[in-house]
Amino acid sequence: MNQEPPQNKWLFSREVDLSVFLGSAIVSLLLLAIGWQFGFLNSETPDWTWISAILLIDVAHVWSTSFRVYFDKEEFKERFWLYVLVPVFGYAVGVALYSEGALTFWRCLAYLAVFHFVRQQYGWVALYRRKANETNNLTWWIDASAVYLATVYPLAFWMTNQRNFNWFVENDFFKVPAFVEKVLFPVYVLALAAYFGKSIYLYFKDGFLNIGKDIVVLTTAICWYVGIVAINSDYAFTVTNVIIHGVPYFALIYFYARARRENTGKIYKTLSHNWLIFLATLWFFAYAEELVWNRGVWHERNWLFGSNWELGDLKMYLVPLLAVPQLTHYVLDGFIWRRRANKNFRLV
Repeated sequence: MNQEPPQNKWLFSREVDLSVFLGSAIVSLLLLAIGWQFGFLNSETPDWTWISAILLIDVAHVWSTSFRVYFDKEEFKERFWLYVLVPVFGYAVGVALYSEGALTFWRCLAYLAVFHFVRQQYGWVALYRRKANETNNLTWWIDASAVYLATVYPLAFWMTNQRNFNWFVENDFFKVPAFVEKVLFPVYVLALAAYFGKSIYLYFKDGFLNIGKDIVVLTTAICWYVGIVAINSDYAFTVTNVIIHGVPYFALIYFYARARRENTGKIYKTLSHNWLIFLATLWFFAYAEELVWNRGVWHERNWLFGSNWELGDLKMYLVPLLAVPQLTHYVLDGFIWRRRANKNFRLV
């Protein structure tokens, strides 16, 4: 299992990688400690948590795909039909699903979201392996098993035990037999033990250490276990799930946009000029989307979004439309970061 020592083991830089991967996890756990201290774990998630985690991170990071695709004229023209047909086809499928019942629609979207969240964590591991020139098949199996089990086991626990939180709406996950979780648990423990055992072995044998990858696997395992298995709380799930998912993605898109800005149009250059303008743009779109969601569908937080709209049967068309940004983000994320199919991937 000899590894070639990497020239640069960080995806962005030492400071940025530690901030977005380790830092986001530390913030999540600190917020968890604050929630425990102030009693948020046994009550509804506070509005300030919803604004900071859901609105400014979760919803906003969905819109960041625009900088990768729709704001980039060259990229948009390169795969025009893919980028047009995904939201159009997604909306049509969404209307069809919603016509079969709201729960049917939300269940399908929830499972797609879960797949996206799980795959993103594996994606970071794959990028770190590529950066470090790790090509050994055995270490790939160990790494992939660890990061997948770090997410899949907590989900299996969720689907076999009553939790006080949902992904989108109540009962959007099907229940699975209890033995699934019991069978997966020892496999989960073994996979994580094998991963960190392998990392320690390679360090003492060859001096090889892929610290960024180790941080991703460790923080994923801790945050997903604590937020889903160890603590049965909507607040805990929100702060441990959303932050470590959205913050690194912001960094990926921002550094990609910064590398692309010299080859794009004036608007793209302006919006990606610095990270504050970049984030402010995403927050604007996130707020606009949530305003329509809350006025037309959820009827919550009138103090932030204004009065409600009574739409009746129009929800069948509005809900799938509002979900198009999420669905597009989930689907396109499986295409836009594949190195072989993206000539600009090297810019990251």
